[in-house]
Amino acid sequence: MENSKNDYIPVLLGSDFNAYGMARSFYEMTGKKVKAFAEKELAPTRFTKIVDLELIPGFSEDPVFFETMKKIAKRYENRSEKVILLGMGDGYAELISKHKEELSKTFICPYVDYDLLRQLNNKERFYKICDEFDLPYPKTRIITKDEYESSEEIEEPFGYPVALKPANSVEWLDIHFEGRKKAFRIQSRAEFDEIVGKIYDNGYTSDLILQDFVPGDDSNMRVLNAYVDQYHHVKMMCLGHPLLEDVAPSAIGNYVAILPEYNSTIYKTIQDFLEKINFTGYANFDLKYDSRDKTYKLFEINLRQGRSSFFVTLNGYNLAQWVVQDYVSEDLKNKPTVYANRSEDTHQLWLGVPIRVFKKYARDNRDKLTALQLIKQKRYGMTAFDKKDMNPKRFALLTWMNHNYAKNFDRYFEENKG
Repeated sequence: MENSKNDYIPVLLGSDFNAYGMARSFYEMTGKKVKAFAEKELAPTRFTKIVDLELIPGFSEDPVFFETMKKIAKRYENRSEKVILLGMGDGYAELISKHKEELSKTFICPYVDYDLLRQLNNKERFYKICDEFDLPYPKTRIITKDEYESSEEIEEPFGYPVALKPANSVEWLDIHFEGRKKAFRIQSRAEFDEIVGKIYDNGYTSDLILQDFVPGDDSNMRVLNAYVDQYHHVKMMCLGHPLLEDVAPSAIGNYVAILPEYNSTIYKTIQDFLEKINFTGYANFDLKYDSRDKTYKLFEINLRQGRSSFFVTLNGYNLAQWVVQDYVSEDLKNKPTVYANRSEDTHQLWLGVPIRVFKKYARDNRDKLTALQLIKQKRYGMTAFDKKDMNPKRFALLTWMNHNYAKNFDRYFEENKG
């Protein structure tokens, strides 16, 4: 039987929640198991019928990555189907972009060129781009390793609390010490000095981002997912309203409850930005509403789908369909931009923690009441809990993960979110 122009093969790099969510999105379209490669096996992609995971030691860094990808490419070079290559984490996305010219001989690689990726992936350089395009972001001061190693006290101009995070999220993955967090909310000068010291004394070399802390709890956050076609036109935007974030030190900033939301101002602002910089592929933005000046402050852009991005698919805008329509069926170009979540009648709540954790820890407000009503109506879903992909081992694993989420919230909520 001759292959149609709609035949394609997705190949994912990673084994985390993002990988499972994207595989699930493809599986909903095709009913076929999705191939994935990763350095480690993580819980979300264990005991599943929808992900065929192959583990490769050292795969997350060059030179192993590029040498391995050349071998993987040989498996697909004579296939008649188009092969879509997607990285599920910052590191894999950066490596695909770095080697895009060579990889594109075999794979569809929906990523910006490496020079632009390096500007956007680094928070310090991203904020300079925000200045260029008049995009609001929190007041920021850059701290360098040289500054830390000098005898001068590091100036902290904002008052406490302040936010502190690494400018280089890829390098940060390899830094480990007691008290390490994805991002820090710092309450005093003594705590500030201690944390900066630990960071640089344990091998981190890039800059740090010190920011004025935007007041408000998790429900002031917003997350935006977008897809931009190969002609640099935004074709899908889906805004989410987080109501609760993870509290574990290594996962602070990861959303665990998201309501879909529609906001034409945010959509227009981000669309204009992405199209002016000639973006391509998936983008994920974190923002926070600042009640002091009534603006949404940009925190960062991820050049990939996010850990919680399955909320897009859950709400009817299947994450996988955009890249397929763009590069395989090639009919996305003439379709209008989709601005998601206009109708509340179709809204679904996305959860990354058990319902009992959400009920206990989400801030009491009108949005929580909306979420509770959706739960009551069975209009909610989780990335990894898919009834069509369940067996005793997977159920036991996911139940254990949820048990650990509950323990972490009991242990860390007051320290990191109280």
